[in-house]
Amino acid sequence: MKWIITIPAILLFALAGCGKDKQSTDELVTINVSKDYPEKELILQDIMDVEYIALETTDEFITHGNVMDIGEKFIIVKNNTNDGNIFIFDRKTGKAIRKINRLGQGVEEYPGIAGITLDEENNELFVTHTGKISVYDLDGNFKRSLKRGDELYFFHLYNFNQTSLITNNYWVTDKPAFTIISKQDGTTKQIQIPFKEKISMAVNYSDKAKDIYYNVIPDNYNPIIPYFDCWVLVEQSSDTVYKYQSDHKMIPIIARTPSVQSMNPEVFLFLGILTNRYYFMETVKKEYNFETHEGFPTTDLLYDKQEKAIFEYIVYNNDYSEKRAVNMKSLPVDDKIASWQSIEASQLIEDYEKGKLKGRLKEIAASLDEESNPVIMLIKHKKQTNP
Repeated sequence: MKWIITIPAILLFALAGCGKDKQSTDELVTINVSKDYPEKELILQDIMDVEYIALETTDEFITHGNVMDIGEKFIIVKNNTNDGNIFIFDRKTGKAIRKINRLGQGVEEYPGIAGITLDEENNELFVTHTGKISVYDLDGNFKRSLKRGDELYFFHLYNFNQTSLITNNYWVTDKPAFTIISKQDGTTKQIQIPFKEKISMAVNYSDKAKDIYYNVIPDNYNPIIPYFDCWVLVEQSSDTVYKYQSDHKMIPIIARTPSVQSMNPEVFLFLGILTNRYYFMETVKKEYNFETHEGFPTTDLLYDKQEKAIFEYIVYNNDYSEKRAVNMKSLPVDDKIASWQSIEASQLIEDYEKGKLKGRLKEIAASLDEESNPVIMLIKHKKQTNP
């Protein structure tokens, strides 16, 4: 059973309405992606809470620290290679708990891991891979499969609520960009964001004589961002960014200008970390040089809702004694953890020996050696913030 939700463009103010007990008004913000803006510097710890977790290292638990999901009790991590390992660490201490591996071609196995979504309430892991979602309990026992339809290519996958997941159809150009999926049987409800014509993010290159074809896209683009108890959905072909609520209502929060449809080359507007005061954003120009392998020039933008102004920005991590910039692109986990970063032990040891670290990060670095697993930095919303 499939539903299509089509949302008309709205050009005035809209009631945010995120959550049953929260009432606030978000003005529709207009961002001109062609303008130059003044610069603004921020300290990460002034606007976000920061937590560091040192992942325990044992002979069985050696990992690249690619975080897949984080719950109240567990951190789910995989490697960057297709070895099939799923590592479960304790959320508070980083202690190694369990390693799962169901790599294979069988019905109850996965041929590789594209992503993992943790559902602690139901004690389940949703492992996405080619063709379907495989569901396991936290001991690695197979429970069921959610087969994808031909219109679904799972990439980013999050818990929408207790019974559903939300994903984007990353590679499909002629289908709705976002989908709600039942955790039990895989039935879908599709969300259509309106736009004039689908625009691909890819830059293509072909040399028929040499039988060479390249297709490159911008890195680290996240179209689904948890925003407290709502979701922000970014469709690159649309001039409007929407907030999607648990009751399936869509509300516009950002309008970009000039229209992406009118630009050549196109300039996309992607979103990073979103707080109750700041929208961290990034413009990306659709240009790529296949000789130098460089392209997609970017500009980091910040909208300050309190000042009602737009800036180019730099955010510094105050746990370093020097000015160390922080990437504010969103690798979101949920409505509490806005993003995460993996810091290599070797880099922390070098910074520690040079006296560049402070506070908790300095304490952790003092206990590391070159063989240690990465340290995970969590960038969290401050507890008192609500939209």
